[in-house]
Amino acid sequence: MSKHSTLIKPPKNLPHHSPIENVLSLLPLVDIGPDIYTNARPLWHPPGARGIFGGAAIAQCLAAAQATIPPDFTVHSMHCYFVLAGNSEIPILYHVERVRDGKSFITRTVQARQRGACIFTTTLSFMKKGSAGKQTVEHAVSMPKDIMAPPDVNTDRIAVVGDDRPFESVRIPISQRGPTSDRKLRQWIRARGRISDCPPNVREEELQTGQRANLPGDNHQAHLSALAYMSDSYFIGTVARVHNLQRFANRQNIQRTLRNFRGSDAERQQMSEYLLQIAREEEEENNEFDATRTPDERHAHQQDDRRIGMMVSLDHAIFFHNPRAFRADEWMLTEMDSPWAGDGRGLVVQRIWSKDGVLIATCTQEGVVRLQQGESKL
Repeated sequence: MSKHSTLIKPPKNLPHHSPIENVLSLLPLVDIGPDIYTNARPLWHPPGARGIFGGAAIAQCLAAAQATIPPDFTVHSMHCYFVLAGNSEIPILYHVERVRDGKSFITRTVQARQRGACIFTTTLSFMKKGSAGKQTVEHAVSMPKDIMAPPDVNTDRIAVVGDDRPFESVRIPISQRGPTSDRKLRQWIRARGRISDCPPNVREEELQTGQRANLPGDNHQAHLSALAYMSDSYFIGTVARVHNLQRFANRQNIQRTLRNFRGSDAERQQMSEYLLQIAREEEEENNEFDATRTPDERHAHQQDDRRIGMMVSLDHAIFFHNPRAFRADEWMLTEMDSPWAGDGRGLVVQRIWSKDGVLIATCTQEGVVRLQQGESKL
């Protein structure tokens, strides 16, 4: 069977769309069945990863479900499970099931499928705008204070060969001491470019021909999909980072990954540069940790020969708190911590604020976190 990254030839990128909109665009497959969609463009396979970037499956499942929802309903939660590694060389079909349409809430499930097998599944709940009434109970966790401000200009933070993610991030240096479970990792993130104001249900050929140009600009769904995509960045890796367990700062790990890679020389070079960039970040974090350690703690860490052997996401949940009160192409602060790890798994909690301090979302993720065992340890 021949392999194709998309079911049909990818359409041209639209100049008024941001990179993340082009990456996440879907096409309806009305000739195959109702509420079935497919990726319009190839999906990113991070160098060294088992499959496609998990954020793509999360975001495109959300986009597929949103295509079946009235405009006055907005997603407030989604619960996802990673079932199989997605293959970037095979098209993905997104099957939406309309579970329930109520007056205040709508429920959808979406399965992402390749070769007839489910690789990812999610259940989403949508709430009608204004259905809570005029009086509500309200509180929110405040955004951390006294942290590094985001840059005022575009940054080349991830401008690495082979790393074509449509968003950028700026890591905030670690300065917190204390128990591992109390350590918090923070970064500023945003989508590159500017997300368009075109409603997501307008077909690309209509935009190219100028049809429906007078539709009001309400593209909050694109911002939600972009946020969902970015929420998977460095997520389960937080478990290793709060323990200061290096994955790639050890050059032997990079060499082993490259030896097992079966791509072209050019792709191998791209992977090497990408992994070396991650290694530099790990070394920076290691130095930051050392700056806050006592001499005894630094000595103990130097003697710690544990290495991550396997790290894979199992599930992912997003609770959208203020889904219409932010732009994903403006800086947002993420804060991640790991309240628990054990039995070969780890749990991470992430909070996301707008630059103005509005709590946008809370995310959780559990994943497999296994150490190299016995003689396989490097």
